[in-house]
Amino acid sequence: MRALVAAAIGLAAALAIVLTVTAIGVPSGETSPDPLLTTVPEHP
Repeated sequence: MRALVAAAIGLAAALAIVLTVTAIGVPSGETSPDPLLTTVPEHP
């Protein structure tokens, strides 16, 4: 019985998170125009 209650609480929490993200909106996902540094600097 405890497992069933825990599963129901987990499902309700996951549904609440999904609805919250849906209501707020997904981040735009834009990338930075600056290139990433892919080389290792030389050691002194």
